[in-house]
Amino acid sequence: MTIKRRDFLMSAIGVSAMGAGAVMARATSRSAFAQPAGGGSKPGYFAIGSANALHGLDVAIGNMRDGMRPVEAAVAGVQLTEDNPDDHSVGLGGLPNEDGIVELDASVMDGPSHKCGAVGALRDICHASAVALRVMDLTDHVLLVGEGARRFAVEQGFPVENLLTDAARNEWQKWKAELSPNDNRLAPPTEPRGGGAPPEFTWGTITLMAMNEAGDLGGTTSTSGRSYKIPGRVGDSPVIGAGLYLDNEVGGCGSTGRGEANLINCSCFAVVELMRQGRTPEEAAREVLARIAKKCEPRLRNARGEPDYQLKLYAMRKDGLVGGAIMRDKGDVAVHDGTHSRLIPLPAIYT
Repeated sequence: MTIKRRDFLMSAIGVSAMGAGAVMARATSRSAFAQPAGGGSKPGYFAIGSANALHGLDVAIGNMRDGMRPVEAAVAGVQLTEDNPDDHSVGLGGLPNEDGIVELDASVMDGPSHKCGAVGALRDICHASAVALRVMDLTDHVLLVGEGARRFAVEQGFPVENLLTDAARNEWQKWKAELSPNDNRLAPPTEPRGGGAPPEFTWGTITLMAMNEAGDLGGTTSTSGRSYKIPGRVGDSPVIGAGLYLDNEVGGCGSTGRGEANLINCSCFAVVELMRQGRTPEEAAREVLARIAKKCEPRLRNARGEPDYQLKLYAMRKDGLVGGAIMRDKGDVAVHDGTHSRLIPLPAIYT
């Protein structure tokens, strides 16, 4: 696909009418993305990710300059957060399942080879993204889960460690003290479910995508998943097309937020396919979020009929144009243009 940078400068436009419908009525109309991350002048090093990937972008860019593959550079970038016990979204210190055990999910995807690797419900191994990279590079599989993923990681030399920190344990114990029988399990369809918003959970995740001067892409999404989940629950992060997707001819998309919504809608794949058709990253992300909102089940809507959960899409096109959108309220995307990193507000579907 041939794309001229000057043809795709971002402007204050709404989402394409196709597929958006009335769901966009409350959407913000002013774009936060004025131009490609590198100014649109020539190919270069770019990286994009969730807000908690901001410092990891510097690591990714530096490693690509040293010759590392973009996918490896992305993994190196997210390891800063995986190692941070104060970040409860992933790795060490991630919030546990309902039994108090931390289970991690992660995926990686390499643009030039179109290969990918992933792990789900991985216990006792901090760097889930690096294990996913080994799955991609060293096996004929895409996804390893549970005990099999753990055994593979140990065979590869990853250290076994207790990932539940005191702070995360305290949060889990607070949740246990206030436990509702409806937190994770729904009443049978024949029984009344009542109204109101679902209980509050944390869907913390980190995603990071990188592109080198050759225009090759690589990315990863890593998470400890929905807090206090049923043991064995696997979210969107390790599912290619849901929490991460790249096409080296087009661009890539990563996501954070309610994983079940991404799984149902193949969100990241849909964003990349819309960019293939010529949408900007922001337009593509808005359109996919509008589709998700339209299909949201009633129990997950607020009093205004809007999805009462958060979902963020971060997208980068091969020409260096970056963007994304958020389902509601406020949030940022982390962007590195090859010179410095910064946070840019994401446009919201609902404010």
